[in-house]
Amino acid sequence: MAVHRIDHPSCRAAQSRPLRVVAGIVLTWIVILLPAATGAQSIEQRGFIDGRYFLFPQSAPNDAKRNVFDLLAREEVFLKPNEWFQLAAGLDLRANSHDQVENVFDWDDRAIRRPRLALRRLAVTISKGPLTIDAGKVFIRWARADVLNPTDRFAPRDFMNVLDTDVLPVLAVHPSLHFRNETVEAVWSPKLTPSRLPLFNQRWTVLPPAVQGIPIADGGSILPSGSEQGVRWSHAGSGFDASLSFFDGFNHLPLIETGLLPTGLELTRVFAALRSYGGDVAIPTRWVTLKGEAAYFTSPTSSNDEYVLYVIELERQVREWVLVGGYAGEAVTDNRGVFPGEGLQLPGGRRVFSFAPDRGIAKSFLGRAAYTVDPRRTIAIEAAVRQSGDGLYVKGEYSQAFAQHWRLTLTGVGIEGEPGDFLGQFNHNSNVAIALRFSF
Repeated sequence: MAVHRIDHPSCRAAQSRPLRVVAGIVLTWIVILLPAATGAQSIEQRGFIDGRYFLFPQSAPNDAKRNVFDLLAREEVFLKPNEWFQLAAGLDLRANSHDQVENVFDWDDRAIRRPRLALRRLAVTISKGPLTIDAGKVFIRWARADVLNPTDRFAPRDFMNVLDTDVLPVLAVHPSLHFRNETVEAVWSPKLTPSRLPLFNQRWTVLPPAVQGIPIADGGSILPSGSEQGVRWSHAGSGFDASLSFFDGFNHLPLIETGLLPTGLELTRVFAALRSYGGDVAIPTRWVTLKGEAAYFTSPTSSNDEYVLYVIELERQVREWVLVGGYAGEAVTDNRGVFPGEGLQLPGGRRVFSFAPDRGIAKSFLGRAAYTVDPRRTIAIEAAVRQSGDGLYVKGEYSQAFAQHWRLTLTGVGIEGEPGDFLGQFNHNSNVAIALRFSF
């Protein structure tokens, strides 16, 4: 299987070839179909400018920065000439006070840092009868649970802040067929869109005590060449909702390979082949809605553990309250020594660790409560507690809209636990945040 390092100049042309496949499909449809849609056109736009300030009361061992400001401006446009065709396009513009933004234009979300200007969306949607086709840079969500989503294999995330993430779009062709209560959908993506990790020299990367203080060099990302594909059947009925899915591609969460340099350590992101078999179910009852989601993960190249991730939730809505509680679990069927907090020894003194927030939050009790005070004000609190008691995460949020286009959000995050626990390792990262958003 061919791989390439994304930060090497000689690989830029190779990276662009998969994009041309999807871009060619999108542009061909635009050229052929738009002239035929010469009737009345419907154009919609939406966007916002969001400024966020984070205050971390404590310095981290590898990051003394305690004040971080982040700015995001987003604009999306939707052109719908008729009922069966839509063109969507969107851009993100970013700024950050903590070197988390790189001065580049990014069209495929493969940069190590967040790009200054990013193509958020560029896709066509065709709907004729039971058939719907999305193609381009799109968002694909297969998950049903609220916190842990084992079946969401086409939904990489931005983990620059590990506990406050956004879903990234993927380059894909996504046809689906709808028949009454049944839906069958397929996905083909020409290349992997990786999740974006925390920067190695910042507080959301927690290094083992043995290497703290050693200079760290970022070795970039070595990305596999090859396509990803998946298929999903789902049923939506009055008695229950359910789905089954299959994915064949790569894990968008990387392994971290360490290498020795004369001046310190080099950390490089590598992405293993992955297959998953998943399903979910939601059963409403008189008192609660029972939700379950699970997936079995195999490693065709034997480069990762084989395991099952699952989550079971109970959800109840009482007037203005929405209450969710459950448990996220994991069962390892083939332990190859590559899992959060541990590592696999390689020849030459190298070692491979995994970055796996989905596995890291497993074996935890989860809860969320949201209260709608009125149409403009909401209050929410969520928490995760490791079953061992070694880690605790609590987040509270108050949000209020005012003056038609403005929204103010206040957030507090508390993290405690043992350094060896996935949650507990971030015990220097409790923070408060204030966000002001102008929507247009």
